[in-house]
Amino acid sequence: MKIGLSTYSLLAALNSGEMNVLDVVQWIADNGGEHMEIVPYGFTLIDNLELADAVREKAKSVGIELSNYSMPANFVQETEQEFEAEVDRLKSHVDLIHRMGIKHMRHDVTAFTLPPEKITIEWFEKKLPLMVEGSRQVADYAAGFGITTTIENHGHCVQASDRVQRVLLEVDRPNFKTTLDIGNFMCVDEDSLVGVKKNLPFASLVHFKDFYYRPYYQDPGEGDWFKTANGNFLRGAIVGQGDINIREVVKLVKESGYDGYITVEFEGMEDCKVGSKIGMDNLRRFWNEVKESALHI
Repeated sequence: MKIGLSTYSLLAALNSGEMNVLDVVQWIADNGGEHMEIVPYGFTLIDNLELADAVREKAKSVGIELSNYSMPANFVQETEQEFEAEVDRLKSHVDLIHRMGIKHMRHDVTAFTLPPEKITIEWFEKKLPLMVEGSRQVADYAAGFGITTTIENHGHCVQASDRVQRVLLEVDRPNFKTTLDIGNFMCVDEDSLVGVKKNLPFASLVHFKDFYYRPYYQDPGEGDWFKTANGNFLRGAIVGQGDINIREVVKLVKESGYDGYITVEFEGMEDCKVGSKIGMDNLRRFWNEVKESALHI
């Protein structure tokens, strides 16, 4: 098990110019992280191979691994030409991460933001063949480089555990897995413990985030709150300080035998560096607590 951080956690510092992506690599190493997940917001690498090479070399020099590359994608296109263009775009990102020595790539299968009529089960089933075919083509291409591609429970259309499994089982490729985000199930009002239990067997990566939750009839007022698919309220929290039962999730992950990358994502209102550091420290503490309790059974 290796605990690390997504670059997305430090997006506020990247966007403000306080940090660049090379600073992020150094910061993660300095603050106990063992790996870094690249989410190319606040910077880009696909059009800047010199920077991509610099990130790869920086990670080597400070002794952390580049665990994953996460990117948006949308296979539900209007025309065959647009579909093929999207597949080709993703293949170019596979080439990029192969150059960087990264062995995992997470991609979406639909647009992240969709209107209510496009997150229904009917729409999902109707568009499923496009999601499956796009994922197959990218997974098959990535297999040639020894790269695992993944779908995350991310974006209301394909966020519930059953829908993620539906895509996974239809794609049916040994190198197509799921990036299991323990918090994102809540965005479609699925209990985190339920979603984690159901999808852990398919996970090749695990994201830890935390949320504060308020029901639709208790408007929490100002702040970085957003609404779930059914109108309840969520706000990002420091891992271990929100309303997700993080200790029980850690126990489930540990007991499953998962021993891969554990990635902290911070999306809260606190300073991003403070929130990211506390989140990584908490997760390591919880993991060690589970390990200690197992020794005394």
